[in-house]
Amino acid sequence: MSIKGFLQTAAVAALVAGSATAQDGPIRVGVVTPISGTYAGIGQQVSWGLDLAAEEINASGGIMGRQIELIYEDSEANPAVAVQKAEKLMTAEDVDFLTGTVNSGATLAVGQVAERAGKLLATTVSFSDAITGEKCSPNVFRVNARAGQQSAALAAWVESEKPGAKVFYLGPDYEMGRSTVAAFKSNAEQVGAESTGEVFAPLDSKDYSQYFGRIRAAQPEVLYTSVAGNDTVRLFTQMQDFGVRDGLTILGASGTVTSQNIDAIGAAAEGFITGVGYSTLIDSPENKAFVEAFNARNGADPDLYGADSYGLLFAYKKAVEAAGGTGTDEVRAALEGLEWDTPQGVKTIRAGDHQAIQPMYVVQIKDGAFTIAHTIDGDAAIGPDTCERF
Repeated sequence: MSIKGFLQTAAVAALVAGSATAQDGPIRVGVVTPISGTYAGIGQQVSWGLDLAAEEINASGGIMGRQIELIYEDSEANPAVAVQKAEKLMTAEDVDFLTGTVNSGATLAVGQVAERAGKLLATTVSFSDAITGEKCSPNVFRVNARAGQQSAALAAWVESEKPGAKVFYLGPDYEMGRSTVAAFKSNAEQVGAESTGEVFAPLDSKDYSQYFGRIRAAQPEVLYTSVAGNDTVRLFTQMQDFGVRDGLTILGASGTVTSQNIDAIGAAAEGFITGVGYSTLIDSPENKAFVEAFNARNGADPDLYGADSYGLLFAYKKAVEAAGGTGTDEVRAALEGLEWDTPQGVKTIRAGDHQAIQPMYVVQIKDGAFTIAHTIDGDAAIGPDTCERF
């Protein structure tokens, strides 16, 4: 054989070997999530849920015989940082799939990067309706409940328990905060509530007392808020210290009070009500087994972020198996309309906007513990498909 022929044969063999290695190697999932900063507690639940799911899937043979490898990057809950880390994961690490984004602004920004790169992103946390609405992307999916679903559940409770209530709104001043306030305000007004004012505080605010005068002047019966993480601790404790908490019913987004911050909030969390897509109190064998496994592994109960992140990898597994591989176009098609089992029950990803449909629960804190006060059917809570980009 000539030198030229030998080199050509060797090159073909190398390509074949490389292709076989790629097909036999691990499926790489990039996780861009806050490991530090205000939302670090949320990021911890995300990683705990993903790690547990990956361990269970890998122990049972992986996906089509391939193990899942999770590769983490710290987004710091900053959209600009999240974009940089996502680009690193897609280029240097060549991940097959992206998840982990918490901040809604980060999800929207990383979604644009993923679309340009031909990769898929799924959020398990972000609430903004725009993600699967007016700013929807064919490459972005959401397996957690959006703001509108949470608000529908809360509005049903308000209509039943606080008809005609006067409501004041306080949200963080970015995409998620404004979106969640707008969603609940719309739902609440539809059931007869009266809006008395709204304010938006910068993320990671240290002093909320500057807003208390406006709250007192509005004389609301109900305060709705969508702050999260450490911001919730500061807001609730300062409201209690300044006497603003007295006689006020506080409603909020599902990430406002969670197992991650409830102990730090203490008595100031008492009576808080939220609409959620998950609770450890869901009475099913699947959820009980999940809570037991999660607690045994992490020394803490799962919250909605941990549960939704756990469920995501099983959706991805089912989609890859249906697609016959990890190709973006094939997996996207398999995810659209996908139905799969989760600790919350059966979820379905609506094909039109890539939004998960699931049961919703109204959860209230009583004696320092979460209790389920109301349940609403997933189809009743989902609302219309408003995605027009694909």
